[in-house]
Amino acid sequence: MQQFKFVSSDVKVTYYRTRHEQFSQYYTKKDSVCYCKNIAGLFKQFGEPYDSKEWRLFIDGNKLSLKAVLLHIGNQKPSIPIAHAVNTKETYETMQKLLKLIKYEEHDWKICADLKVVGMLCGLQSGYTKYSCFLCKWDSRARQDHYIIKDRPERIAFQVVVDNIKYSPLIKKEKIVLPPLHIKLGLIKNFVKALDKEDEAFHYLKTIFPQISEAKIKEGIFVGRQIRKIMANTHFKELLSPVEAAAWDSFEKVVTSFLGKHKSPNFELIVNDLIKHYVEMGVNMSLKIHFLHSHLNFFPQNLGDESDKHGERFHQQMKMIESRYQGFWDVAMMGFS
Repeated sequence: MQQFKFVSSDVKVTYYRTRHEQFSQYYTKKDSVCYCKNIAGLFKQFGEPYDSKEWRLFIDGNKLSLKAVLLHIGNQKPSIPIAHAVNTKETYETMQKLLKLIKYEEHDWKICADLKVVGMLCGLQSGYTKYSCFLCKWDSRARQDHYIIKDRPERIAFQVVVDNIKYSPLIKKEKIVLPPLHIKLGLIKNFVKALDKEDEAFHYLKTIFPQISEAKIKEGIFVGRQIRKIMANTHFKELLSPVEAAAWDSFEKVVTSFLGKHKSPNFELIVNDLIKHYVEMGVNMSLKIHFLHSHLNFFPQNLGDESDKHGERFHQQMKMIESRYQGFWDVAMMGFS
């Protein structure tokens, strides 16, 4: 049309994208979930060999949607979305449906998720319960024993209606990978909550992050890039009291020498120092701190290979795709992503 002068030369011509069609054929919709019905075929379409042992399943959600994505162990290959559901809450029934649709039992992947999702997969009762750990019978309400008793009775049989077990487990606890980023978020959350709210250090956090509400800062709710920004800010450490500064130093060492790409040979000493300084600072023990205190052996040898950084990056990519499709999720969106 431009060649024959039917339209001006500066007019832009668009057309429907079809690059998703070769991948969309491997997805289907059922009830409220759009999922991959042929994972081996999808990998064949990519021209890549498929070995379930090379991949881990990352499950996470937000207010708008629930997502399941395959992440490469070692993070050498891009993420592969295999399930997506909008307007769906993170519940035991939803997880059960999702695992059934993607035929989890056939693939038997390791699962990397936040502790809320892990609890659901293990059949634990949600909320602030007495026994919230899926590995042992840690009493979350006996605060006087939190930093004193290290070894707790192990959870061997998951019996319904006993020790806050509400449902039958959907996966084996040995298949769970504790995500390093979520452990970091828990550590800094409890650290910030223990800061004196009248001191300069806490108020300086509001200066570093003016776009974050004071309520979120008060609760220590940060994301990965914000943690890195605080760690790079030397003035923040200068404003801390000696006890707080010692705890902050221990936190930085745990992040770089234990939760990072390479685990230090003396990681146990580094983690123990963190626990010691958190006690001196008066930090309340959360479930994530409990795992560092009592279940260090459960963490994989190389947490960098199991990092959920790719999962967080996938969240950002899906956010753009979801806004583009404006909630009309279908196989085309999954093929495009």
